[in-house]
Formats: sequence, C-alpha cells, structure tokens
Amino acid sequence: MRAFVITGPGRAEVQEVEPPTPREGEVVVEVERAGVCGTDMEFYSGAMTYLHTGDARYPVRIGHEWAGIVREVGDGVDPAWLGRRVTGDTMLGCGRCARCGAGRQHLCAGRYEIGIRGGWPGALAERLPVPARALQPLPDAVDPTLGALVEPGGNALRAVRAADLAPGERLLVIGPGTIGLLAALIAAAQGVQVHLLGLAERSLDFARSLGFTRAWTTPPAEPFDAVIDASNGPDSPALAVDAVEPGRHVVFIGLSADPSLVDTRRLVLKDVTAVGVLSASGGLAGAAGLYASGQVDPRPLVAATVSLAEAAMVLAGERRPEWGTAPKIHIDPRLP
Repeated sequence: MRAFVITGPGRAEVQEVEPPTPREGEVVVEVERAGVCGTDMEFYSGAMTYLHTGDARYPVRIGHEWAGIVREVGDGVDPAWLGRRVTGDTMLGCGRCARCGAGRQHLCAGRYEIGIRGGWPGALAERLPVPARALQPLPDAVDPTLGALVEPGGNALRAVRAADLAPGERLLVIGPGTIGLLAALIAAAQGVQVHLLGLAERSLDFARSLGFTRAWTTPPAEPFDAVIDASNGPDSPALAVDAVEPGRHVVFIGLSADPSLVDTRRLVLKDVTAVGVLSASGGLAGAAGLYASGQVDPRPLVAATVSLAEAAMVLAGERRPEWGTAPKIHIDPRLP
C-alpha cells in the first residue's frame, strides 16, 4: 500500500509499504480522510519534542486525525465492526497499569500514540491498524471531513468542559487556529459569549467570517469568566491568567516550543483553577454527537483536501492562494 513517510527533517516521500495485518484485538481501517496539524509539521521540520526525548524517531509515518471504514478484524474482535465508519483515540495505553485502570490511558507511561509516539504508524496511508478498544463509531450524518475533525474536536470539547461556563458568560480563546476555533464553535453552541485573541488580522478575519465578531489583537480590559489558551505563544499562559476573573478557570491546551512562564502568585492570589488538556480521550463521542446533530459544523475550517503526494508541501507550510485562510488541510490517501 502507499504511505507517506518522513525520513528526516525536511525529507519525506510516498512509499510502497507492507499493508497492516490485524493482530489480536485490532482492526484494519481503510483511511478515507486524515488531517494535518502542527504536531505533524513539527515532525517534518524536526522540532517535535518526542524526536529529542527518544519517544519517536525517523522514519515516521504521521497522521492522528482520521476517519475511515473497518475492512479487517483480528482475533477477539466482534465482526460487527466490519464495514463500519469509524475514527479513534490517538492515545493507546497499555491497558494494565493503574492509570489505564482508572480511565487515564492517555497518560499511560508506556502508551503508543497513533502517528506520533512509539512507532505506531499513522493515518497518512491507505490503511491503518487500530486497537478495537480505541474505535469511535461515526453516525451516518458525520461524513469523512467531519470524521477527521472529531479528534481535534474532542480536544476542544474537553477544553470547553474544563472552562466550566454557563450560557451568557464570557470566554476568551487565545489562538484562532483549528483547536481555538473548534473550542469557540463548541462554546458558542452552548450559549457562551466568545471572544478570540490573535496576532494576525488574516486569521482573525477568518474567525469573523464564522460569525465571531469579537475578535481582537488586544483583549478588552474587563476580565473573562474563563480563558482557553490554544496558542503556541510562550507569553500566552501568563496573559491568560491575567485576563481571567478571580475564582474562575484557565485552560491550557496549546504548547509553546519555548518554556512559558506563569507567576503562580497570580494563580494563588486570584484563586484561579488552572487545567491542562492533553488529547481528545474522553471527548470523541461528544464531538461526534455535536457534529451529527448539526449543533457544530466545523467543515468551513477545512481549506482543501489533497493527495499523499502533496503532503510534504503542506507540512512545509506552503499554501495555494485558492485555499483561502481556513486553517486545516486534509489528506485523502485514495487520491492518485
């Protein structure tokens, strides 16, 4: 089968590789759609932290935002999965440790991460092996585009839940990228008043095109009932703490390449609850349900769908003018 393989910093190619065979407890999915995110771009550039900690090494087969159809099942897997449209959890815990037993498999010390950690192959390929326990069935109303947005949507949903807001309350989302915009869409669907903060008017103009008229390069002075930092700016976490109303919640889901500093005295003196969100684990079903019901439609976030042969261009940050300013690019491995 064809798969996109990153062989080193700035080097990648579409290769013919052996198709996966399902092991016990696994299925093989025919990939319909896969999303490209900042983590994938860091693997391509060589900046990804896991490459320096030993949790990942080249060659890497990326792709953890995906949707597809179950085509094979291994021993011990219910054959009813065959032919079902699915997505799945990126985080694959060992299933034996205390964290996995407590439902925190996404924090398992020995976990694999699809397309990211431990060498588990990703979804920028025609077929993908996945443990059946990680599968999330997709409703009929969730097409391949929406299906590949369930994983980032699950991240965003967990961030919105952690913000702990009631309808009518004010939320500031720092960073109008894919996760920030998904969080904004989910919060708005719950009746929250959403404000977005970004650096570039180009990205803020796109946010305004989605109906978010409160989009700023400088936030209003009045404190917010919650702040979600979905940016990669090292100064954003401190800004989030400064911008939140005392006694409320700040949610950190973005990651900076450089250490970001927060004065814990501010957290204490404002009695702020700070929450970190890692992964969509626990949020996949909720995101799929929001899409299926029509409460949230994230399809405008997808600028284009391209082939595996065009993935390297996308990972290098190149964009065609006709794609516009939407933040997400999808890959369809079935395209020639």
